[in-house]
Amino acid sequence: MIWLLRRLQPDFKTIADFRRDNREAFRQVFRDFVRLCRELDLYGRELLVVDGTRIKAVNNVNRNFNRAKLERELKRPRSSST
Repeated sequence: MIWLLRRLQPDFKTIADFRRDNREAFRQVFRDFVRLCRELDLYGRELLVVDGTRIKAVNNVNRNFNRAKLERELKRPRSSST
């Protein structure tokens, strides 16, 4: 896409305006996408909560977790703080 646009990049204001001007279209696309995923049984129906907090991403090997590493970490005994 970058090649096709010859490195033309919209600034944040252009993107924000586009999202604002097309809010209802975005909502409909997202609804259709969710409906399609449900029809294709792509959702496991687990509870998921997202709060929208923005944090700096850190992909340091000591701070990133895969399933096995997370399970090990959850089983690890914690020291008491008292």
